[in-house]
Amino acid sequence: MRATNLTLLTDLYELTMMQGYFKNPTNQTVIFDMFYRTNPCGGSFAITAGLEQMIEYIENLHFTEEDIDYLRGLHIFQEDFLEYLSTFHFTGDIYAIPEGTVVFPREPIVKVIAPIMEAQLVETAILNIINHQSLIATKAARVCYAARGDSIMEFGLRRAQGPDAGIYGARAAVIAGCAGTSNVLAGQMFNMPVLGTHAHSWIMSFPDEYTAFKTYAKMYPDSCTLLVDTYDVLKSGVPNAIRVFEEMREEGVKLTKYGIRIDSGDLAYLSKEAYKMLAAAGFDDAIISASSDLDEYLIDSLKTQDAKINSWGVGTNLITSKDNPAFGGVYKLAAVKDAGSATFTPKIKLSENTEKVTNPGDKTIYRIYSKSTGKIKADLICLADEHFDPNETMIIFDPVDTWKKTKVLGGTYELRELLIPVIRQGKRVYTSPEVMELREYCLKEQNTLWDESRRLVNPQKVYVDLSQQLYDLKKNLLEEMSMRSLERD
Repeated sequence: MRATNLTLLTDLYELTMMQGYFKNPTNQTVIFDMFYRTNPCGGSFAITAGLEQMIEYIENLHFTEEDIDYLRGLHIFQEDFLEYLSTFHFTGDIYAIPEGTVVFPREPIVKVIAPIMEAQLVETAILNIINHQSLIATKAARVCYAARGDSIMEFGLRRAQGPDAGIYGARAAVIAGCAGTSNVLAGQMFNMPVLGTHAHSWIMSFPDEYTAFKTYAKMYPDSCTLLVDTYDVLKSGVPNAIRVFEEMREEGVKLTKYGIRIDSGDLAYLSKEAYKMLAAAGFDDAIISASSDLDEYLIDSLKTQDAKINSWGVGTNLITSKDNPAFGGVYKLAAVKDAGSATFTPKIKLSENTEKVTNPGDKTIYRIYSKSTGKIKADLICLADEHFDPNETMIIFDPVDTWKKTKVLGGTYELRELLIPVIRQGKRVYTSPEVMELREYCLKEQNTLWDESRRLVNPQKVYVDLSQQLYDLKKNLLEEMSMRSLERD
């Protein structure tokens, strides 16, 4: 899990294509875009995550002797190619959108500019790393939004699809807004808060519930959250918790981080009744935490029912993104530059499905913000050498339904370029912030969305438009391809 060399974390065809390029040298430099087509979980946006791990992968990219021996044993690679791999390292440039940023379909999250063999090799690992963490970050953002400011604890490790998914899923969840994780290794690796209470087995191992609570409270007086549903929440669990809290108060213990956790039953009803009992005993500030197969929809429903819950433990449905278990990011060739050429030739992938027709060329992304509100008006995908003056009026239009146009008056908007360099000539040029810094950044990012785009069901989409130059380039390439097709017919 902590291995830094993931060079063979790739699909076989990346290596067979590399050997094909090696044997038939073109000396081409290419541009690949990594993007996704559909927002996860029925939402209107995604949160990008995993950039730091992607950079670490690139930095440590090399074939060991054991790697070369293994590839030789497959009997499909020739010795001169294996010799080339023995000294291989990445020499290209990579641009990316910073982790924790709100992103939308079809815009490049990562842009790779490199010799074709190098750009081809890194495809699988980039997709694996960015797809997974972006998926979990997006799910976590939805869960946190549903909680309306309440604390969310990520504790899905035991249900994650393996150790790596648990570790890096926890990282992504905290970036997107979770207060912390139950995953101690993730806490250590990424300097994140670790959170937790105790299990039903703790209660059951004592002669009675009160003794279990009392023992726990003596050990952890500054963080005393008691699990009250082992036997009966209202007849046993909450009364015993109140008894312990009263004794702590009488002993002069300052009750700060204390409360109860309910892990089963009707959480709305039980939390309301528990709150009445706690408040009557003078503990109206006690935390009431809930768990039990929660997701954003159940949390939203419980909030609507005025459940007296102010802390939520979310496990399986978050760490696996159970309702949408794959992010769907793709990696597509966008441009090619032959040796000796000064410019890139744009490339386009066609499909009968218009959503799968790619955007050609060397591109970047500008985010358009309303100057008065700070909210996102739209994202503009354009050619990398295009520049825009926010003092000038801009006409933006839907790249599919081109009749949908919006005039953005000069002086009323601000622009921000999203893609930044992270690798130059194979070397890191970007220092990733700490996870908790990324969390603060991500919360600010989400606040640039309109509420209509954050709602859980049928949200208003955010427009991602093409610049006029990019639109014209794409249109001309499509017409050229169409004419070639007619000529062949």
